[in-house]
Amino acid sequence: MDVRIRAGTKEDCKEMQRMIMELAVFEKMPDQVKISHEDLERDGFGQNPFFECLVAEVPEEHKSKEGHTIVGYSLYFYTYSTWEGPVIHVEDLYVMQEFRGNGIGKGLLSKVAELGQKKRCQRLNMTVLDWNKSSLEFYAAKGAVDLTETEGWHFLRFHGQSLANLANQAPKD
Repeated sequence: MDVRIRAGTKEDCKEMQRMIMELAVFEKMPDQVKISHEDLERDGFGQNPFFECLVAEVPEEHKSKEGHTIVGYSLYFYTYSTWEGPVIHVEDLYVMQEFRGNGIGKGLLSKVAELGQKKRCQRLNMTVLDWNKSSLEFYAAKGAVDLTETEGWHFLRFHGQSLANLANQAPKD
């Protein structure tokens, strides 16, 4: 299938927000999505972007049943390891169900890896739900290592009130 992997643009944010919701439904957490396409436009394409993204686009003749030509995306950002230096973190990698198995996910992941290497990244990090065996197998087949199993690392989160409580304990200037 003819698929173009390209940098996402501000104009792609409505399609990305649609696929973010599709991913949340797949992950059984649609009620947790609070982001709008306006938020994505501001946060990804403003003066100091928090993320970058790629989209997978098919020609009009291969559009989805619903008429979409943007059929996948990857949202990523850069962070830093005090042990190794620059790191690229994939927040989402998603391909619409009817387009899976055509190499689109591999194309998105490989392009993110290429972009990371161009910025001297030593790692590509991501998190995957433990029950999402097909994704875990996909990433493992590409060489990913599950650090929870191999090194015992756990991904932790402060959210909502616990984040506010922690922030309220910050030393005053």
